[in-house]
Amino acid sequence: MTKERLTKEERSWILYDCANSAYSIAITTALLPIVFGMFDNVGSSMSLGYFNSIASIIVAILSPILGTIADYKDKKKRFFLFFFIIGVVFTAALAFVPPSSGMWQILIIFYVLTAVGFAGANIFYDSFLVDVTTDEKMDKVSTRGFAFGYISSVIPFAISLGVIFILGMDKALGYSLGFIITALWWGLLTIPMIRNVRQRHFVEPEPNPVRNSFIRLGKTFKNIRKHKVVFIFLIAYFLYIDGVDTIIKMAVPYAQSVLTLESTDTFLLLGILLLIQIVAFPCAIAYGVLAKRYSTRSMIIVGILTYVVTCAFAYFMTEIWHIFILGILIGSAQGGIQALSRSYYAKIIPKKNSNEFFGFYNIFGKFAAIIGPSLMAFTETVTGVARYSIFALVPLFFAGLIVFLTLPRNIVKTEEVEV
Repeated sequence: MTKERLTKEERSWILYDCANSAYSIAITTALLPIVFGMFDNVGSSMSLGYFNSIASIIVAILSPILGTIADYKDKKKRFFLFFFIIGVVFTAALAFVPPSSGMWQILIIFYVLTAVGFAGANIFYDSFLVDVTTDEKMDKVSTRGFAFGYISSVIPFAISLGVIFILGMDKALGYSLGFIITALWWGLLTIPMIRNVRQRHFVEPEPNPVRNSFIRLGKTFKNIRKHKVVFIFLIAYFLYIDGVDTIIKMAVPYAQSVLTLESTDTFLLLGILLLIQIVAFPCAIAYGVLAKRYSTRSMIIVGILTYVVTCAFAYFMTEIWHIFILGILIGSAQGGIQALSRSYYAKIIPKKNSNEFFGFYNIFGKFAAIIGPSLMAFTETVTGVARYSIFALVPLFFAGLIVFLTLPRNIVKTEEVEV
């Protein structure tokens, strides 16, 4: 039996994961937190968690409204392009606010805009999953997206690390060039997505689209009982993805706070983050393969439990080499749980209302991301011990697991939403 090949649309969709994953590792996880910490008038780098939360609030408020409007024919691509351009432009703009300027507020404004662009584009990118592939291939295509996203992001990140090493770990110029490299990579690899991916499922155009979008959004809320499986999944997702996103965003600030790092150790830390991307590549693919054998539901449960173990290990971390083990744990589950959550959700929602429902998916995910970083930052502030902050995430993983276990073992698809 021959393996089914990926179509041109599926490959182009996957390439966008390769494009924006460069942003995720370079800006969200690695380079931006270090540059932020270089400003003399900035306190703990853990305070970056508060600004992550601000960006999440903005996207969470916009998500369901924009998603509902974008369900109309030919709207999805336009919204995707708008947020994609914001993300790329302001990622490059980060390079022009060096620590020597002392204007960390401008850096944060640009960072928040990059985060809004990144997350906003992802609402529509994720919802394109129902347009580019079938239910039977969703797990495969979604996990391939995350997998190749991780491994391809190694290229621009490794180039950035090389530039930083050559120019000096304590010199801001290398990091600034890293921002520009990331923006260029993100922009160039998005071209196939723009050219080849089309919206196939949609709501037909009608008079007063904005008003009718709000009516449709209201009907979805009003008839939430008809979407019981979707609602229960979103509650579970809200809880466990909080921990996942928080660990992605706060790994470097946490390590900087609990370990005493010299400049050479910082380079090693960035190198280990690079290895996480490499580890995540085969593991994300493995999650897709195992989901076909054991079910998507079972592999999401495995991912949640892996993160509980990760939190426990992070608390006891005392040496720089411990970050390598921590990275292996994170990399083994990160891509799999994100990809399978996306494909599981895509299977249970109505296709022509995909933007609206992915708007809800995003709002639950973004409001979750508000809680985690803020909890970690608040815990450090109250206790004065950064190490305790990691345990603030454990109850969220357990609560998410308990709610997720109430979902039926077999996929239950909801009905289309009519205006």
